[in-house]
Amino acid sequence: MTKLFALALASCALFNTAANADENCANGKTLTNGKFTIATGNPAYYPWVMDDAPESGQGFEAAVAYALVSEMGFTANDVIWVRSSFDEAIQPGTKNFDINMQQYSITPERQEVVDFSMPYYSAPMAVLVSPSAVNTQPTMSALKELKWGAVGSTTAVTKLYDVVKPDSDLLLYGDNADVNAAMSANQIDAALFDLPTALFLSAVMIEGSKVIGQFPADGGDNPDQFGMLMEKGNPIKACIDDALSNMKENGTLAAIEAKWLQDTTGVPLIE
Repeated sequence: MTKLFALALASCALFNTAANADENCANGKTLTNGKFTIATGNPAYYPWVMDDAPESGQGFEAAVAYALVSEMGFTANDVIWVRSSFDEAIQPGTKNFDINMQQYSITPERQEVVDFSMPYYSAPMAVLVSPSAVNTQPTMSALKELKWGAVGSTTAVTKLYDVVKPDSDLLLYGDNADVNAAMSANQIDAALFDLPTALFLSAVMIEGSKVIGQFPADGGDNPDQFGMLMEKGNPIKACIDDALSNMKENGTLAAIEAKWLQDTTGVPLIE
């Protein structure tokens, strides 16, 4: 009787394993069966991937990637990382990855040749200040006192007038290059950019500048939305969208964003 019971348990376990495999939405849809291949840049940069080591799971996109595969029923050992250039991956044709994460903005033009997941990140507006204003506190009252510049044709103007309401008139410019030049010359104290652009400008373009705060992402700002890039017609898209939807609903995406794009970058939400 004991032997029969043990055999029954073993049979049940095998049945459940097979059933779970069948229930995995991605089953038979990945580039390598049982594995999930993810591409990133060569190199991949902070704060999206820390120390150019996506396999560590450190950095916003690396952390999202591992949370995604877990949600989809894979383990960390099932992940295969590959590298690609940004432009190479966005061309039409066969891909050597299941998804590619390199801060790809979802645009209609790109969607003609590749597929994207639902957005995993909406870039908020962030405050970049000149070297003379780096000690400004990330509060609405402090922001009102700054001398602001903006590209006249962008949603930053509306955000400044409706939300910040600065004490002095805005200085309007024709393009971002003019705004950057004005900030480098300390002609303006601050400007609004999407967070990834602001971090880049501070690190590379405007010496001594600093990103002091970010606003919560607002659909009215028409933010850049990042999607996971896939080969056109990839059947795994529906599985990925379901997983991302769950991660959004259960707070996983928000927690990862708070850790890597607020705490780690030192760019807090504006009070």
